[in-house]
Amino acid sequence: IASHEFIIESVNENLMAGNHMSRRASYMYGNVLPKSPEGTVGSGLGTTTSGGTLTIMEPTTEISKTPTELTIDGVKMVFMYTPRAEAPSELMFYMPEKKAMCQAEEINHTLHNLLTLRGAQVRNGLLWSKYIHQTIEMFGDEVEVSFGSHHWPTWDNDKIVDYWKKQRDLYRYIHDEVLRLANHGSTLLEVGDEVVLPDSLAKSFANRGYYGSVNHNAKAQYQLYFGYFTGNPADLHPLPPAAAGKKFIEYIGGADAVIEKANADFDKGEYRWAATALKYAVFADPDNQKAKDLLADTYEQMGYQAESGPWRNFYLSGASELRNGVKKGVTVNTSSPDIVRNLGMETYLDYLAVRLNHPKAADKQFTLNVTLPDKKEKFVIYVENGVMNYTLGKHEKEATTSITLDRTVLDDINLGQTSIDQAITEGKVTDEGDTTAFGEFVALLDQFEFWFDIVTP
Repeated sequence: IASHEFIIESVNENLMAGNHMSRRASYMYGNVLPKSPEGTVGSGLGTTTSGGTLTIMEPTTEISKTPTELTIDGVKMVFMYTPRAEAPSELMFYMPEKKAMCQAEEINHTLHNLLTLRGAQVRNGLLWSKYIHQTIEMFGDEVEVSFGSHHWPTWDNDKIVDYWKKQRDLYRYIHDEVLRLANHGSTLLEVGDEVVLPDSLAKSFANRGYYGSVNHNAKAQYQLYFGYFTGNPADLHPLPPAAAGKKFIEYIGGADAVIEKANADFDKGEYRWAATALKYAVFADPDNQKAKDLLADTYEQMGYQAESGPWRNFYLSGASELRNGVKKGVTVNTSSPDIVRNLGMETYLDYLAVRLNHPKAADKQFTLNVTLPDKKEKFVIYVENGVMNYTLGKHEKEATTSITLDRTVLDDINLGQTSIDQAITEGKVTDEGDTTAFGEFVALLDQFEFWFDIVTP
C-alpha cells in the first residue's frame, strides 16, 4: 500500500538525479566521517543512513485521496494523502480502534527539511502546515497516541494536540514570514538570517533545528516562489567558482593576503566570512595546502557550533576532504539493479535520455525499433539534435535498425553486467538493418562517477 505515484517519485528522485544527490548525501549524513566527538554524532533526524543497495516493490494499492478507508488484517485504517510536503508522494494513516495516528514524516520531534541539503525538490511549507491542520481537525478530539517513522511516540491527547499545533505553526510561520519579508524586498540570503521563530515555537523541543534549520528552510521557501535569482543583475550571470576565485584573489592582492586576513577573522570567530574568502582561494589554486588547511579549520569550527546534524556533517566532511582528499566510503547505491529492473518503461527511457552524452550525440541521427518479447512491449528511440526522444507502443517503417531482446537482457546491458557483443554472440539480441547502430547508441550513454569533487574544483 503506497501513496499515488510513489514509484514514479521514488525513482525520479533516486535515479534521475541520484548520483549527484547521493554524493551530497555522503556529506549530509557524514558517511565517511568517524563516529566520534570530532566527527559525526548523527544526522539530527536519527543516527545515520545504512549502506548497501536500495530495493523497491510495486504497490498493489495506491492512496490518492483523503480520507481513504481500508481494513488490513482486521485493522481499520483511515489514510491521508499528503503530497508535496515532506515528500512528493506520501501518506499518513489513523487507526480509529486504537486512537493511534501514524504521522509518517509530516510530524517529527525536530524541524524537518523544506529543502534537504543532499538536494531534492523544494517542499511546500504551506501545504505541510495544512496537512497537519487537517490532521488536528480530523483526529485531534480523540487521538491518544501519535507515532512516526523515526522517533518515539507521543501519548495523551492534550500533549499530542499541543505537539501537532506547534509543528503545524512551525512550517506555517517559516513559509508566511519568508513571503512577508520577500514582499518587502528581502532576497534569498537575507531571509535566511531574518526569519527568527517566536519563543513559543523556538523553545519547543520538537521544533529545534537538529535536522533542518530555520536558516536554510527559509531560503527554501524563497526558492520555491522566486528561484535562485535574487533580482540583482550582478547575480544574474556570475562567474563559476574557479574563475571567480582567480579574480577574487587577484583583486585582494594574492592568496597570501587572503590567508592573512582570513587568519585574523578566524581568530575573531568570524568564520562565515573566513570560509567565503578561503573558498575563493582554494578554487583559484586547489594545490594551496595552506589555504585548504585554514579553510578546513574554519569548517570544523562551524561544524562544532552547528545545531543541525546535516550542517555539522557537511562542514566536517568538507574539512576532511580538504585535508585528505576524497575518501570513498559506504554509501547507498540509488542506481541499484533492483531499482533499474523495476522501472516502468517510460521512466526507464527517460533515464537513458538523461544519460545520453548530448554534445557527443549532436551530429548523430538514427532511429531504433526495439521489441521486448518477455514484456510484450515495443517502442522506438529517436536520436537527433543531440537529444533522445521515444514513442511507446509503435515501430517506424524506416528505422536505422530493429532490435529484439528481452527486458532482462536490456537491463543487463544497461547495468554493465553483459556487453552488447556478448549478448549478440549468445543469441540474446537480434537486429536487422545497421547492426552497429545499437552499439553506437549504448556507447553514447554516460556512466556517472560518484566521488566527484565538492570542496575543490
